Amino acid sequence: MLRKQLKRKKIHKKIRSVMSGTKDRPRLSVFRSTQHIYAQLIDDDSAKVLAQASDVKMKTKGTKVSKSLEIGKLIAKEALAKKIEAVVFDRGGNVYSGRIKAVADGAREGGLKF
Repeated sequence: MLRKQLKRKKIHKKIRSVMSGTKDRPRLSVFRSTQHIYAQLIDDDSAKVLAQASDVKMKTKGTKVSKSLEIGKLIAKEALAKKIEAVVFDRGGNVYSGRIKAVADGAREGGLKF
């Protein structure tokens, strides 16, 4: 693994030692690859994924940041459909800027509280 990837994994492990999601307030986990972005609502108590969204099969065109904003809105819509209003944001060891921030902003616009 590259040094940058190892650093991100180490940061994520440290964050996860403190943070966990519950059924009432699940963890909004964001994973960013070079081409796509993925978001999941996870209940760590029962180890279940409550909702998920990604831009893999999304038909809209635009920049990666604009797609990330739409993913945030989509995950918020799915969460509100399951009566989830508050979440814990897990940035996955990535820096809170760019696409990660766009997902968070989209989720807030969609009605989720962090």
